[in-house]
Amino acid sequence: MARGATKKRKSQTKAENENARRRRTVRNFPAASFQEALEFAKEIWKFGSGQAARRLSLFDHLGKSPDSSASRMAITNAGKYGLIKGSYAAEYLEITPEGKLSIDEEVPPRDQTRARVALAILGIEPFKGLYERFVGNKLPAKAAMVDAVNAFGVAKGAAEEAVDTFIVNSRYVGLLATLSGADRFVTVDHLLDTLPSSNSGEGDDSRSAVSSIVSGGQNQLITGEHAQFEMTCFYIAPIGEIASEQRKHSDLFLGSLVEPAVEQFKLKLVRADAIDKPGIITRQIIEYIVRSRLVIVDLSFHNPNVFYELALRHMMRLPIVQIARTADRIPFDISQMRTVIIDTTDIYSLVPKLEAYRAEISNQVRRALDDSEAADTPISTYFPNLRATLN
Repeated sequence: MARGATKKRKSQTKAENENARRRRTVRNFPAASFQEALEFAKEIWKFGSGQAARRLSLFDHLGKSPDSSASRMAITNAGKYGLIKGSYAAEYLEITPEGKLSIDEEVPPRDQTRARVALAILGIEPFKGLYERFVGNKLPAKAAMVDAVNAFGVAKGAAEEAVDTFIVNSRYVGLLATLSGADRFVTVDHLLDTLPSSNSGEGDDSRSAVSSIVSGGQNQLITGEHAQFEMTCFYIAPIGEIASEQRKHSDLFLGSLVEPAVEQFKLKLVRADAIDKPGIITRQIIEYIVRSRLVIVDLSFHNPNVFYELALRHMMRLPIVQIARTADRIPFDISQMRTVIIDTTDIYSLVPKLEAYRAEISNQVRRALDDSEAADTPISTYFPNLRATLN
């Protein structure tokens, strides 16, 4: 009993320290991408048919708790972007006029894009500052952007997050485009000139491609017998036989995309074939799946082992980040979970967008780690009180 009480106190202390760390990080920018905030605003728009929506009724309709940290964060971020009016304590949530322009499918593409640019980039001081500094240029090294963003009031501990979110937003609204084989920040006028002035009947969702890779050497990923699971990111992937297409794919994603994306979080990246502990590999893999602080899962090739392992992680209600190739359709049951889509059509599609893809992965990792309870899975949606625990 005494040992159990001590363990519980340590767990509580750790949670309190983590919460204190989050509170110390002061952001002068939203803690989520514009696309995520826009999707939440769309739910308000649809639920209220364009009118103000009662907050409690909205979240009941969505099957979510109105007082959960994820729900509060969704409201806060949508408000920071200027998409909605009303706080997480308000009785009603209402779409702003600018938000309406960003959401309504009947708005002409140019007007809608202009509104999205204003909210996602120009309305956020550090994002506006970065854009004005680099517009017309190639996407610079991330380190250069981290140095630059500090001049716009971003706390040192939040600089990388700000840069990641800025890159993701710029790609989404179209200000970061691939020209002459390289990612460049284009002017707003250039972007608008590429769009029709009136609605052509196509959807409003000018979704950007979201991911990419470059070849590179794979670091040796070895774990000791007593793995520090709290500092571990387990990578679930379709490994395949040596020299197979799946193995080459997995090695490429691991070394050129996933590993650089998680480096800033000081997590040790582990893939199943690098576990050096002898014994039954299935038991070892399961231990990493259910204990690791973070799991990144590659859904490419529709590998059945990958989906089995993903289901185990769902039961634990712990942080997950999904990635996949554009060539693979995401199964319906997990299609509602945010997935970073990586265009591997050819090297010309892949290489120029490397930095943007890494930023998207990093952004999703940060969101998952900051609020582990926010992961929406079929289990958490339909059985919110169901959770597997380890003895």
